[in-house]
Amino acid sequence: MWNKFFDMDNVVWRTIDKIGKIFLLNLLWLICSLPIFTIGASTTALIYSSMKLHDNEGYWHENFFSSFKENFKQATALFFLYLVAGVLLAVDFVFGNQAGSTFGMLMQSAAGILFVPYFLSLLYVFGVQAKFVNPVRATIRYSFFMALRNMKYTIQMAILVILFVWVNTTVLLSNFLSLIYGFGLMGYFFGAYYRKIFAKYIEPQAEVPGGEAI
Repeated sequence: MWNKFFDMDNVVWRTIDKIGKIFLLNLLWLICSLPIFTIGASTTALIYSSMKLHDNEGYWHENFFSSFKENFKQATALFFLYLVAGVLLAVDFVFGNQAGSTFGMLMQSAAGILFVPYFLSLLYVFGVQAKFVNPVRATIRYSFFMALRNMKYTIQMAILVILFVWVNTTVLLSNFLSLIYGFGLMGYFFGAYYRKIFAKYIEPQAEVPGGEAI
């Protein structure tokens, strides 16, 4: 019995090993996101590493840094595009609320309508960037259509994000827990979803950190 317990390949040690790697990926994501403008690249790297972790492929740190390097330019461009779009939608909604008129209601309605495709695309865009090689415009387009075509998973992912944001804005302790482990765990969960979804769009083949074209 003790031989089985101390066997590094048993389910207990594999689980402990995976928990430790998620913690370390969370730490890497935080460090690499500190300059702020690198959040897109670090998120892409976290997702790529998480997908590899599910498949037990490669070394977690090598997967992270190779993806970070390969996707840096395009993931950073995507980050700024979504940041600017998000700020514009937020400003539009706030100004509409302050206007307090029919025009203000129209502004809020327009912001609300545009937020739906924005949010759906945002759920997938860094996952698509992590897995596939495409221009920025195509990456955004594919992320939106994948969200629509896989609505069951999209809803589950949206609920996860909403719960994550809600908990972190209502429970102070959760902010600390998220910094320690939460972002890595979210990346791991999303990696599981992306593996299932992306399998429909690719054929088994050798993969590079930049991903496959679609």
